[in-house]
Amino acid sequence: MPTSISCTSLAFSWPDGSPLFEGLDVTFGPGRTGLVGVNGSGKSTLLKLIAGELTPAEGVVRVSGEVGHLPQNITLDTGLRIDEALGIAAKRAALHAIEAGDVAEEHFETLGDDWDVEERALAMLGQLGLGHIGLDRTAGEVSGGESVLLRLAALLLRRPDVLLLDEPTNNLDLYARRRLHEAVASWPGVMVVVSHDRELLDLVDQIADLRAGEVTWFGGNYSAYEVALTAEQDAAERMVRVAEADLRKQKRELVDAQVKLARRKRYGQKMSEQKREPKIVMGLRKRAAQESAGKHRILHEGRLAEARERLDEAVDAVRDDDEIRVDLPYTAVPPGRSVLTLRDLELAHGTRVSGGLDLHGPERIALIGRNGAGKTTLLRTIAGELDPVAGEVTVHVPLRFLPQRLDVLDGALSVAENVARFAPGATDNRIRARLARFLFRGARADQQAATLSGGERFRAALAALMLAEPAPQLLMLDEPTNNLDMASVRQLTTALESYEGALIVAGHDLPFLESIGITRWLLVRDGELEETTPEAVG
Repeated sequence: MPTSISCTSLAFSWPDGSPLFEGLDVTFGPGRTGLVGVNGSGKSTLLKLIAGELTPAEGVVRVSGEVGHLPQNITLDTGLRIDEALGIAAKRAALHAIEAGDVAEEHFETLGDDWDVEERALAMLGQLGLGHIGLDRTAGEVSGGESVLLRLAALLLRRPDVLLLDEPTNNLDLYARRRLHEAVASWPGVMVVVSHDRELLDLVDQIADLRAGEVTWFGGNYSAYEVALTAEQDAAERMVRVAEADLRKQKRELVDAQVKLARRKRYGQKMSEQKREPKIVMGLRKRAAQESAGKHRILHEGRLAEARERLDEAVDAVRDDDEIRVDLPYTAVPPGRSVLTLRDLELAHGTRVSGGLDLHGPERIALIGRNGAGKTTLLRTIAGELDPVAGEVTVHVPLRFLPQRLDVLDGALSVAENVARFAPGATDNRIRARLARFLFRGARADQQAATLSGGERFRAALAALMLAEPAPQLLMLDEPTNNLDMASVRQLTTALESYEGALIVAGHDLPFLESIGITRWLLVRDGELEETTPEAVG
């Protein structure tokens, strides 16, 4: 039988008892599937259920073949040797013992038929751009991005039948992303990948859209999914307009029918008062009129109820993935205004800005480079969190910095209270009115920051910084799309369209960077900051 994943009548609830899945049925067959959905829809949870790391409250998960799972948050014991992290240490030791002349039976049992284990491991490391690491170094010597690729290499060496990837390109630089993309493109078995990386999702064979506890399938990659979804939503919105028009029509017909019946009733009363017909005839007319009125009322009320039901169904088919719409006039910077000046800057970890760098007006800078090149260190130095080894940093306008960790939020405070920390002069009504534009409406503004999903937490942190007083005229973001679903990335893009100040974004997500109108590209390479183009790094 071909390898597949089958989930039948799956039920799962959060620790507080609120249901996530109720009777979920879904099957993943051969090929690469992109699993998409808004933050909190249960994508990571579904992967963990398939991998057997979580147990469903009801239902069955069946997987034919071995499963390899690359989770979103990876931690490796820094003391592990690379061969231990890859899971081949015992086989490698047995191989070396045999090669050294030790022919003990246990070595052959440990090694089995895997005589080329060392060559396969080195080839896999080389394929993923980790050939420089070798097998005898420790995991503590690799970067965060390299540890993701190292974990992937360990999975691929096991040759699982099913591969589950949860946000695999988080924390990967452009070069590492390309390596991972190549590994995904060449995968021969069953793969389910959760990602906000559009380039990665354009390598899949089909899209599974997880929404409200159900999966809807779309053939083709993410670009094809967007086209199909747009057509579907256009049709759904047309159906809403048709249903609204029908509802208005049924309401008018019900009123017209009620008016006609009222006229008949008044005519019957008039005839009765004038006694123009025998009493028995008038009684028969009255009963007939009442029966007719009842039938008309039931008919038109039924039609009205059906019209309301059709409208409800049409509205349910239209997605409500709202976009952030904010007006931030106080962030505007005149084109000639000096925003940031760097002079002969040398950073704590060796990166230099030889000569100088000047940022003027509402320029938008993309800061790119390999993992560990010094991008975050440069941003933290500009923000004043780190002191430079040498040189000067001069910020000429109000500055706000959103780090990867999103630690600008106090988890014990509500969203509204967090924003109030940055705008102490603003009234509560004003804060809530502005938060509504960031999609925190009503009770959502009172939600504790610690309970927010990844996308919500980012949106709250962004709101706190962009609504701060004084308004930031230089905004710095470090890897802002990490852990964001596609809807949240779109929300971030629309928010930044409203921002009129200067912008510096460190990141590896080229499609996102290009979508926010970057005007200058700066590459951190070999300890130096240099001007470049997206074509040169793409």
